[in-house]
This record gives sequence, C-alpha cells and structure tokens, in this order.
Amino acid sequence: MLHGLYAITDSQAAPVDALLEQVAQAIAGGARLIQYRDKHRSAAERKHAATRLVSLCEQQGVPLIINDDIELAREVGAAGVHLGRHDAPVGVARKRLGAEAIIGVSCYNQLENAVEAARKGASYIAFGRFFPSHSKPDAVAADISLLKQARAQFDLPIAAIGGITPENGGQLVEAGADLLAVIHGVFGQADIQAAARQYAKCFSVNRG
Repeated sequence: MLHGLYAITDSQAAPVDALLEQVAQAIAGGARLIQYRDKHRSAAERKHAATRLVSLCEQQGVPLIINDDIELAREVGAAGVHLGRHDAPVGVARKRLGAEAIIGVSCYNQLENAVEAARKGASYIAFGRFFPSHSKPDAVAADISLLKQARAQFDLPIAAIGGITPENGGQLVEAGADLLAVIHGVFGQADIQAAARQYAKCFSVNRG
C-alpha cells in the first residue's frame, strides 16, 4: 500500500550529484515515494539522472516514479510513471510497463477522472491543488471534501498535491489522503531531511 510522503523533485534542475543527494536526504527524512520530474534537461541528461535515481531508490527500498515519460520509465527500470491530462492513457502505460508497475494519474478536481483512471488500471489517483501552490500557481483548485468523497468511493491509494505544508497536511490525511505529494516544501528547503521529517509527522493523524 502506497502511504506517506511523496516527494517530487524540483524541475529547476540541480546538477545530478546534487539531485541525488537531495533525494537521499528526502528518503532519510521519511519520503516513501519519489517522483523524478524534470522539465529542463535534455532527453540524454534525463536518462542519465533517472538511471542513477533508480539505483539510489532501489538501494533505499523506495519506489521511483517518472513524471510523464513512459518510455524513460521503461528504459531505466523505474517503478512506474505518473500521467497527467496531456499524457498517454493508463492502458498504454500498463502495456509498456507491465502489471507490476505503479501508474499514477492526475485527476485534478474531478471524481469522474478518477473513475476513468481506476477503471483503466491506475495504481493510485491524485487530486489537487488543495492550497495555493508555489510550483503550480495556476493549477485548478480542489476542495478537501473531494478527498472524503474519493475515500468513500475508491479502494486505490489517494494522493493529494498543491501547496501542502506540514501545518495543513494533517487535515488532508484525515480527510482520506494516503500520500502527500510535495515539491517545494521538501526540495525547496535548506534542510531537506528535516523538512521531509515534518511532513512524515502528518501521518500520525488518526482518521475519524
């Protein structure tokens, strides 16, 4: 079961060695899932970085998810891929990556999107943004009540994303989120391990 802090790398790409150290620190602080999200490097550079991240994450026993790129995930042996509205369908990803791959789908603020993703074989569904977001300020807004509705309707793990802080993350977990997906709140901090540890504490919240 996917559960805990879902740390997503900052697409303002750091040198690969620095990126690896940042991810290692996030894992040390309690991250349970890592997503490699990179909008700036070339294809060759992304493959090099992803290959090294797969090795690091496998050593730590934490799955590495690739943002958007099914073929990159397949080439480097990542645990899976995360898909948005403009990416390939879940069925294509499942066919390319296999039955065991973790395939996440952004559902934004629409339960209907989640129904479709679940029907087509998604491993987890993601909703958000729930709060004003540093990384995606123009993302569509979602209400916390959406998590409660999704929790009642789906057996799949549910990820929440968008402006999540250690102070507001607990209410998302209480509402039904299994994963808190965070970019800037982890990788934009001076002490990444300490930041991750604060998010991990959100999961001590008892659901009502």
